[in-house]
Amino acid sequence: MAMTITDECISCGACEPECPTEAIFEGDVLYEIDPEKCVECEGYFDSNQCVDVCPVDCIIQLT
Repeated sequence: MAMTITDECISCGACEPECPTEAIFEGDVLYEIDPEKCVECEGYFDSNQCVDVCPVDCIIQLT
């Protein structure tokens, strides 16, 4: 699975430097997550770092 950023994103940029696989990038309007690169921090951390630092809780699991 992978994570995704919803429309509630405020483009604060807090998540981008936390991603160990550099899957998060600044899109045209909001930050986005490349699902091909996102490993949900598995093998790096015990929790999703982007979710932990997001001030508006707009990062959810892609279904």
